[in-house]
Amino acid sequence: MNSTPQDKAGRFRALHQGPRAIVIPNPWDAGSAKALEKVGFAALATSSGNAAMVLGRRDGQITRDEALAHAKAIVEAVDIPVAGDLENGFGDAPEFVAETIRLAGGIGLAGGSIEDASGDRERPLYALAQATERIAAAVEAARALPVPFILTARCENFIRGNPDLDDTIRRLQAYAAAGADVLFAPGLPTLDAVRTVCAALDGKPFNFMVGIKGKSFSVAELEAAGVRRISLATSLYRRAMAALNKAALEVHGQGTFGYLDEM
Repeated sequence: MNSTPQDKAGRFRALHQGPRAIVIPNPWDAGSAKALEKVGFAALATSSGNAAMVLGRRDGQITRDEALAHAKAIVEAVDIPVAGDLENGFGDAPEFVAETIRLAGGIGLAGGSIEDASGDRERPLYALAQATERIAAAVEAARALPVPFILTARCENFIRGNPDLDDTIRRLQAYAAAGADVLFAPGLPTLDAVRTVCAALDGKPFNFMVGIKGKSFSVAELEAAGVRRISLATSLYRRAMAALNKAALEVHGQGTFGYLDEM
């Protein structure tokens, strides 16, 4: 554990400038983070879904303090850069979003994402002007940090009931113009849609989220489509829990321990 936050931030920025797409898996605790680092991944990212599920809750049901404590444990467990899933900044006001970025930088995160989902069922997405103002505030706060911070802006259209590709592109372009370093639109349905989005971003790195059946593609396919970063959302956690459930059902239902042979 010899890397300083400055070292990690520099490595994280360099990863976005390399010739290949980077894969940043999403651990759910310090132990899984260490395991992923040992495999050889160069960076990690927290997941709001993972952070909630390890507390027995649904995505979106944790506080900012809880999210930052979760991220801090992962940052301190590994010697590679970690980016934070900061949801919508945990508040509507741009000033609150900016404070979230300052706090994220303070615990050693090398980057973080802010999404345009409002958390309001009646109005699940912020209006474009408000969403852009919030990203601009996050960018300003990120630039003021003593250590470089990669700010990712997320458009939630495709997972919040508004699968409009043109609007998604408009939003991502607005967030890029506001200064976001990376753009992200989870839930894009096809490689054609991914290509269209990447082509519209004038070279800005785009993050693709793997984890939805039928809407996840190989690293090679995503690279060819123009993707620069690939995250795995809650998929590794869900895979681990599926293995736990299978073993527990065997023990409870059959009284046998065949799962030991698979370890």
